[in-house]
Amino acid sequence: MESISTVVICQDEEQNIERCLKSVAPFSDEIVVVDSGSTDRTVDIARRHATRVITREWMGYGRQKQFAMENSSRPWLFSIDADEEVSPALCNEILSLDFAADGYEMPRKAWYLNRWVEHSGWYPGYILRLFRRDSGTFTDEIVHEYVSVSGKVARLKNDLYHYSYRDVAHHIRKMNEFTTLSARQMFDEKRRAGIHNIALFPIFEFLKVYVFKRGFLDGLAGLTISSLHAYYVFLKYAKLLELWSSQRGGGGER
Repeated sequence: MESISTVVICQDEEQNIERCLKSVAPFSDEIVVVDSGSTDRTVDIARRHATRVITREWMGYGRQKQFAMENSSRPWLFSIDADEEVSPALCNEILSLDFAADGYEMPRKAWYLNRWVEHSGWYPGYILRLFRRDSGTFTDEIVHEYVSVSGKVARLKNDLYHYSYRDVAHHIRKMNEFTTLSARQMFDEKRRAGIHNIALFPIFEFLKVYVFKRGFLDGLAGLTISSLHAYYVFLKYAKLLELWSSQRGGGGER
């Protein structure tokens, strides 16, 4: 068994952080938590389970996770979000791993509207979270960051659980936050948007998730996910248009 540092970034996650940290304890030789100024009990709870808890101002998802990585010490890294949990089966799989690859993806299963979502483009949703320190790094996107690994990447079989949204209202609040960040990122990359992006793209995205990715099999959860995904796309491009319009004093479409 290789030596693993688990890294977590968080802010105001008192409802999730203990479950998260307990789930990684069996295979973690070190747990580093980077908090971005929580005003609830997150830090107090984290201190009971983590090796180190560091407070640092928010720098965007990629940079925050890279900072957590740089403040850990073991040859392998496991990155987990505060609203995630390593399933018992995944924990056992990691404990028996041969570590022959340089990085490992795992399926992520979300709990949403009182059920596990198994379609809708959310599952299996493979995501790379375990990697060799000298082979991987976090990209510096402010949102939708990912781990870039040079070398062989393999897949694990068992699930990482994701308790993504407490309810629909929480989902919408997070969408507002993420679409603002996404629009800013696209704006900084000089990406353009037109009326077709907000008039047509959301319709296509709804059909993609609900029909082609079989969201209808997830019942009410699938219908809600599909509808809010379409709304997410609308908001993202509407905000991008707004940014271009603000810069030019009007006329954001090109």
